[in-house]
Formats: sequence, structure tokens, C-alpha cells
Amino acid sequence: MSTGDEGTVDLRERGANQQTSERRLFVQLQAFGGAGDAKLLVRALETSRIEAVLYQDVNDPRGIAVLGLSEDPTFFVGPFRELLNAGPFGDLVRKPELTMLGRTYASGFEADLDEWLLRRPRRTALNPAWPWAIWYPLRRTGAFARLSPQEQGTVIREHSVLGRAYGDADLAHDVRLACHGLDVNDNDFVIGLVGRELHPLSHLVQAMRKTAQTSQYIHTLGPFFVGHALWQAPLR
Repeated sequence: MSTGDEGTVDLRERGANQQTSERRLFVQLQAFGGAGDAKLLVRALETSRIEAVLYQDVNDPRGIAVLGLSEDPTFFVGPFRELLNAGPFGDLVRKPELTMLGRTYASGFEADLDEWLLRRPRRTALNPAWPWAIWYPLRRTGAFARLSPQEQGTVIREHSVLGRAYGDADLAHDVRLACHGLDVNDNDFVIGLVGRELHPLSHLVQAMRKTAQTSQYIHTLGPFFVGHALWQAPLR
């Protein structure tokens, strides 16, 4: 976001080579307990034809979560809300502490802005080859906001280089979402890590603990949802 010469607010996402976009993807995770026959949940999702993932909760033998994706945030108070209030989902017990909502964003260096904002997050979340997932929110400290842009860039680059190494090795792939003002606990970001196996995702979280961003500039981290995809919508 920036302000124009006359004080107008510019909400466009910006990438490299003067790219701009008004589009972004909203993603929400809703978790539930008390799930019995998961086949009924899968059937409801297939019938709805929404973009979503159904996860089995590793830490709750009767737990599940649904990840919904849409460019239109009214989707979450429309079709997504209707799905979760009706049929087999309506009988489940919601876990509000694991609700996460965020939006894709650009840092200004993306070579293909629509790829970063729209296509890559969908491919990552809906890839049947990457069924394992860890989703969690985080909030940075006020000290990070007081760093100069150059200092912030150095901190973020260390974090990004480590994450990119895991991605290049096909060990872990991320979905990064901003959630400023969207999170009940005032978190700044929601992170999704997905991959073929669970151990590399946990290993990446462990490795990130040593970076300056996590060790010095993270105020809160979690709670964590750990799941395995039972069903994923086909990529459109």
C-alpha cells in the first residue's frame, strides 16, 4: 500500500517491473472436532464444488479442518458458511482457537505478480502430491517495525533463503498470507507449510528458530494445526 501525490490511498499489490494488481487470494482454515464418517464430509465438499482442502487432524483422532480459498471474501460468509452450517459439517464441534484467515500479498520483487498472488498458492494447497500440512499464525514484535527497510530486508532474506532451499529440494512448500486486522488475536501473518512428508515440515520450523526473525522479532507463534489431506478440490 502507498499514497499518491495527492494523498490518495493506493491498495494495489506491486511486483517487479512496475507490475500492479488489484487481485489477491483469501484463504481460511476452519477446524472441528467430533467427526465420524469422513466420507459424508467428502461428499458434501464434492457436491459444493468449492475450492477447498479437507484435512484429518493429526492431533485429534476425531478432528478435521477445512481450508477454503477464494478471491472474493464474501465467499466466507456465503457458500463456505452455508457448507459449514449444513449437512454433516453442521453437526461438528468448531475449534475457534484454530481459525485462521489471511490474504496473499506481494513484497514488490515478484517477477510474475499473478503467479505469486493467485496461481502458486492454489497449486501449493491443492497439490495431491503434497498432502501433509502445518498451518500457523505469527505476530512480529514492535522492534521489527522500527527497523530500517534495509535492516528488515536483511532479516527477511535470511528467512526466505532457508525456506527456498527446502522448496527447491521438494521438502516443504509455503503459502504466505497477511492477516492484519483479520485475526482475532491480532496476528500479522498466517503460514502454511505443505509437502510429501511430515518430518521435513517440522524440520523447517525447527531450522527457522535459529533465524534472526524468529529468535529476535517474533512475538507469538501458533497455535499449530497439523493435518493430512483427505480430499482436495481439483485445480482449476
